[in-house]
Amino acid sequence: MKRSRLITIAVVAAVIALFFYMSTARANQECRVCVEFQGRSNCATAAGATVAEATQTAHSTACGPVARGMNETIACGNRAPVSVQCGRRR
Repeated sequence: MKRSRLITIAVVAAVIALFFYMSTARANQECRVCVEFQGRSNCATAAGATVAEATQTAHSTACGPVARGMNETIACGNRAPVSVQCGRRR
C-alpha cells in the first residue's frame, strides 16, 4: 500500500473514533421505554446525559414503528409510556 493511502485510512479511522467518543462520552444514563399506541406496542432503549433526555429519546424511538405518519407520531409522543426503566449506563 502507498504511504498516502495508509495516512488517509488512519485519519478517517481517527475521525470515526472521535465522532463515536463525542456522541457517547456524556451519555451516562440509559432508559428503556415501552409505548402502546392504537393496539400496537414497542419498546426502545436510549442513552443520554440526563434521565429526562434518555427517556425522551427512547420514547421517540419507541413510537417510530407503531405510528404511521406525522399526526400519529405526534399523538404517540404525547401519550404517557406504558413503562420506563432507567439506570446508570455501564
